[in-house]
Amino acid sequence: MFENLTNKLQDALKKLRGQAVISEANIAESMKDIREALLEADVNREVADDFVNKVAKECLGEAVLRSVTPGQQAVKIVYDKLTEFLGEAESLLVSGKKPTVVMMVGLHGSGKTTTSAKLSVFLKKQNKRAMLCACDVYRPAAIDQLEILGKENDIPVFSRRGEMDVCRIATDALNEAQDQSFDYLIIDTAGRLQIDTDMVQELVRLKSVVNADEILLVADAALGQQAVSVAKHFHEALSITGVVLTKMDGDARGGAAISIKQVTNCPIKFVGLGERINELDIFYPDRMASRILGMGDILSLVEKAAVEMDQEEAEKLQEKLKKNEFDLEDFLSQLRQMKKLGGLESILKFLPGGDQLANMPELDGKQLKGMEAIICSMTKEERAKPENITPSRKNRIAKGSGTKVEDVNKLVKQFLNMKQMMKKTGLLRNMMSGNAPLSMGGLGGFGGFRAPSRGSNFTPPKKKRKKR
Repeated sequence: MFENLTNKLQDALKKLRGQAVISEANIAESMKDIREALLEADVNREVADDFVNKVAKECLGEAVLRSVTPGQQAVKIVYDKLTEFLGEAESLLVSGKKPTVVMMVGLHGSGKTTTSAKLSVFLKKQNKRAMLCACDVYRPAAIDQLEILGKENDIPVFSRRGEMDVCRIATDALNEAQDQSFDYLIIDTAGRLQIDTDMVQELVRLKSVVNADEILLVADAALGQQAVSVAKHFHEALSITGVVLTKMDGDARGGAAISIKQVTNCPIKFVGLGERINELDIFYPDRMASRILGMGDILSLVEKAAVEMDQEEAEKLQEKLKKNEFDLEDFLSQLRQMKKLGGLESILKFLPGGDQLANMPELDGKQLKGMEAIICSMTKEERAKPENITPSRKNRIAKGSGTKVEDVNKLVKQFLNMKQMMKKTGLLRNMMSGNAPLSMGGLGGFGGFRAPSRGSNFTPPKKKRKKR
């Protein structure tokens, strides 16, 4: 996500960071690079020009000229303007009645049905009760898809197979949602390959019948400026209240996210970051700006960990760490906790410079899968005392995990080295705070992490001086 835009913006900002004085000459060169980066990311041309002009004007203002570090101050201005152009974080509207009615609209293939289910699961985590309504009657598979997703996630789905009047279906669904006091009714509507009059008129009638509180446009982020054009058409017809950008985990160049708020004045409320049902996040402009500029997004990672991590399991692990009883069973548990966060690659992308780290071969997520397979092929006794595993047992473990004996030896050796290092440096006591997963900071020699960071209390042994 935004990888190309991030790299080009960082290159442009490097020129500003090194400047002791900001002048029209050096700012013009950087602004030219920034404009090109935005256009390559498929940002609307007028939006790109407006952005560059505003940044250049502030960079040449008194606040920057008198700053102790003009270059850094200019970078801050780029961040602030990027945040401003992305808009403000806005949550779902809450009506004074039950349920709050949410209409999901968009073109065919944008991910409306999946996003509808994702939104219901998101609300469920907020302790809100949501009902899904299948109003995509022109694509039978859409009803099947919604019902399957609803069943898998314990979300009720209202549907009327064979009924083609979407207004009648939605009205019946609304009555049932009112009777059962649901907090939200999420209506999945039909899409088309392109916007047409019949489609729009059907949505206008549906909006009027159910008195929709929220009309969310589900737009494919990969469409770039085309997504902005789609948003304009839907907004003119329906007065949409917000946008959900999907497929942000793919090769989206970022243009839609930066342009859509400026062109339509509609906030981006959610972003889809993957295919899994829990990969729908609130859109935070400041955090997104930070990620676009390669500064990471630690806050979102912490919030994600707080939701996904098992608090009880984390507390048990913390006790085991204090007693130095951490074994491969616990390590396996931590690998699975990382999976809930999307794996190592997903975690790294929240960290400053993490996009580059995630692409390093030594940090390949497949290594973690191999580790998990090896540990799963061990008995409980072997996981508890890996140092006692005999060569014949290692042979069995390698065959059972589809790996080589050398891989088993490497895993055991690195785990024991990590455990010994952690014991010596006191990291066993300090690694865990709250429910932060060990795997995020304590992989030791695994996956390329070979030494504690400078921030730990590790003191390297002093080298003995040779006698002359």
